[in-house]
Amino acid sequence: YVNIYLFIFVTVYTAAAVPLANLKDNPHFTDLSYDDGKAWQMEDIEELSNINSFSEVSRNPENNRYLLYTRRNPDASQTLRPGNSNSITLSTFNVNNPVIVIVHGWLSNQHTDDNIFLKDTFLAKSDVNIIVMDWSRLASSGYITAVAGVPAVGRGLGQFLNFLNGVTGVSFKNMHLIGFSLGAHIVGIAGRELNGAVARITGLDPAGPLWNLNSNRLRASDAVYVEAIHTNGGALGMGIGTAIADADFFVNGGNNQPGCLTPICSHNRAWEFFGASVSYNHLLGRKCSNMLQVTLNSCRGEVLNMGNDDLNKKGTGIYRVNTQRGYPY
Repeated sequence: YVNIYLFIFVTVYTAAAVPLANLKDNPHFTDLSYDDGKAWQMEDIEELSNINSFSEVSRNPENNRYLLYTRRNPDASQTLRPGNSNSITLSTFNVNNPVIVIVHGWLSNQHTDDNIFLKDTFLAKSDVNIIVMDWSRLASSGYITAVAGVPAVGRGLGQFLNFLNGVTGVSFKNMHLIGFSLGAHIVGIAGRELNGAVARITGLDPAGPLWNLNSNRLRASDAVYVEAIHTNGGALGMGIGTAIADADFFVNGGNNQPGCLTPICSHNRAWEFFGASVSYNHLLGRKCSNMLQVTLNSCRGEVLNMGNDDLNKKGTGIYRVNTQRGYPY
């Protein structure tokens, strides 16, 4: 097959373009988006993966960058290098503080809004080590290629965290891994590489296309506690619409978010909701017996706070969370 990339910006159409409706009727295509919310992409889901792109990541995980921020360097990152202990011991890394790892999604990088927002939110809340993982070399590939490379990226992250533990002695029980979209599956694989020893994983609207039956997707056994926040599931959603974690929160039903007119907006709400919960710990989930209750907003079970920064958090089941339209929701 021939790789086909048709970038369609929501406000720009040309007379020569194939009608969007015709593309949507083609079963070979699926709606996908930039995770930073800047544009739409229609991509042939029969694209042949670029073998060179993800095999190189498999051979050389150092293509992924680990960028440290602390209260001593909140804006200018320090690069931590796998296999280079001096890059860690000479940095501002504080072994006594929790380690928060943030992993972006497809077509994103260290500078995209989710990384900046979550980094700043955590540092404002408490004295922590923030490690932003930049895997943009692969994330900038076509979606099919990026999906194929996720396992190698996740294993590389797990190996780096094992190295960090060996150099500093920081406990896996003091680590919280957070991933948005494809990044959610990356942190799951990293946790699996560490035999589920990390304290907590939070998946922010874990990517849905090509993941429903994918054995590499985020799962409950990847950490001591695994939480998923679902904001754009459903048949046409960008997130996975089913329960996959210890605790799964379906916000406003889990498909479309108040104040959003596009799937991109609803997808991005996941990291916005989570950041607000770190600051205020105010978003309450009501336990549901089944997904019908989630859809009908008829959940009457126990309450569990969604999100937050509690490393010792526990919970199981599916929950419905209702929010307002604007921050802090």
